[in-house]
Parts: sequence; C-alpha cells; structure tokens
Amino acid sequence: MYYFTADEHYNHSIAITYNNRPFSSVEEMNETMIENHNSIVTKDDITIHAGDFGFFKSLASAFEVVDRLNGKHIFLKGSHDHWMKRQNNSKSYFHEIWEKRIDNQMIVVCHYAMKTWHCSHYNSWNLHGHSHGHLNPEGKQYDVGVDCNQFHPVSLEEIRIIMDGKPDNFNLIRKDNG
Repeated sequence: MYYFTADEHYNHSIAITYNNRPFSSVEEMNETMIENHNSIVTKDDITIHAGDFGFFKSLASAFEVVDRLNGKHIFLKGSHDHWMKRQNNSKSYFHEIWEKRIDNQMIVVCHYAMKTWHCSHYNSWNLHGHSHGHLNPEGKQYDVGVDCNQFHPVSLEEIRIIMDGKPDNFNLIRKDNG
C-alpha cells in the first residue's frame, strides 16, 4: 500500500509556532508523528514524503528518525531539506518530483503545488505539501502535509475518496461523443 505525507518538519521547533501545532516541544511533536505513522503504515508499505521531512544537520541524523518509521520511504526535496545531499560523489540524489501510474491513475507528487503537471489534462492527481493547508486546491490536487491530515500519512485509498469528490482539472481534454 502507498501512503503520502509532507511537511513533517522533524526536529524543527519553529514549525510548532509557525504552523500553530498542538505540541509543547520538538520531542513531543517528533514522537507523536512517529507513533501516528507507525499506527497505520506497515513494514511492507511505501511512504512518499513530499518534502520538508525535517531539520537535520546530516543524512545520519535524518536516518535516526527514518529508522524508527515503518515501511519503505521515498523522499522528495522540500525547501528545508538541506540534509538531502549527494553521497560519496555518486550520481544518486533525492528527486523533486515522483510520478507513478497506479491502477491506471497517474499520480504526480512534488513538494510544491503546481498549476499544471504531467497528464493533468487527463485528470492526473497532484499531491503536494509546502502550503500547510493555506492554498486552495485546483481540480485533482491535494495537500498531503501533516498539518492538513491530523499529523498522519494519507493512504492511497483515502486519496481516491478525496479525489472522487473533487472537480476535474481545468485543462481536462474532454472526448467529443458527437
């Protein structure tokens, strides 16, 4: 199963004040989000983190949190993810966009909301973070950030239900039946 989340801001004390989060400390915020994640994500699930995972000084310190989270993880770079750097001069790096067709539905995930995205004219979905719930979605767009989702990741099944209730993308190509 796939899960989507963004804007966890682990170890980022300013996120508590700036986003009016109901936590008294970074430790409480971190522990609550780890518990919430592990309460629904299993070891076999995949979580796509759409940016701003945390405020870490190094990849090693980030993985102190990652190692406590159930499942496999795909990380997209957000505006605060300075810990995501090339390792050992390799060509591997963290992506900014993740695209995948699942059950014939194209899903495009990025830290930032987009006006148009790959296959948006065919009603593909844009899952994003960054705006912490302060941006009105257009069409098949959804903010998967923790501030919008009770500090939990959102399952693909939940996303399907949400998208079923949303209008078509403004640039949808309609097939003429005439």
